[in-house]
Amino acid sequence: MPASLMEIIDLGDGEIALRRADDESAPLVTIQFSEEALVYMEDNGLEVAKAMIQAGIQAAASLAEEADDVYEGDGSSPERVIH
Repeated sequence: MPASLMEIIDLGDGEIALRRADDESAPLVTIQFSEEALVYMEDNGLEVAKAMIQAGIQAAASLAEEADDVYEGDGSSPERVIH
């Protein structure tokens, strides 16, 4: 996927989304917390969502790097076990 500028936005209905800054299409990711979770986080849902998105991007980059190291461009996909 080509690199582009991303933005995290509050959709106003309790959802927080990640989307391309130059595109009004559907968000790439949305996060929605329950009322109970928001109370527990003391209304810091946006900050928690930012941390979750950042961690996800870092994990995806690490996984892509690992796959490149293991398969060195032979076109195959790594086999993954998800627990």
